[in-house]
Amino acid sequence: MESPDIRYRCQRCGNCCRWPGEVVLGDAEIAAMATHLGESEHDFIQDHTALRRARSGLTLAQKPDGSCTLLDGNTCRVHEAKPAQCRAFPNSWRFPGWRQVCEATPERA
Repeated sequence: MESPDIRYRCQRCGNCCRWPGEVVLGDAEIAAMATHLGESEHDFIQDHTALRRARSGLTLAQKPDGSCTLLDGNTCRVHEAKPAQCRAFPNSWRFPGWRQVCEATPERA
């Protein structure tokens, strides 16, 4: 078990953005990302979101390979406005097998 005073510093490798799954989105997050891209919220929703499997809201859309549609190479196109769920990884939540793909470096908090 890891020490609770260890935090991980993101190296912006983009590997977490290639992992299939849902990124739950709120209205404010959609608005911030749309503004960051210079798009209307309607266009952002059409181009970059999908209905969650449970049909209980929106998630970021994925490319056929499971990666996020907002990933360009290793760069998140909305990094400065990315959703809270993305910001929290890997310190507040993690997916199974995350250490095998994530290049974040451990640091003392």
